[in-house]
Amino acid sequence: MSSEKVITINMENFETEILSYDGAVMVDFWAEWCGPCKALSPTIDEISQELEAGMKVCKINVDDNQALAQQFRVMSIPTVVFFKNGEAVNRFVGVREKNEYIEMIKSL
Repeated sequence: MSSEKVITINMENFETEILSYDGAVMVDFWAEWCGPCKALSPTIDEISQELEAGMKVCKINVDDNQALAQQFRVMSIPTVVFFKNGEAVNRFVGVREKNEYIEMIKSL
């Protein structure tokens, strides 16, 4: 198990942390004012503690990073986009059960 915490992503570290990363990344697109996002946040934190090596969890605040939200066509939040080796391969819109997120990232 990795002890890494959730990584906050912005335009400066997006390429390094996600696009150039050789592994599976789960990215939570969220906003401060979004109730469901706040409800999902503790689950995202738990998942980040439980993942195996080669997997990581990141968050992108859509208000602070509108270009990234547009780039990945995030229309409603929370949206969780799954990346494998720098490529967006799947997404969940809305809140799901914790095990669904874990199963998805492990399947990558």
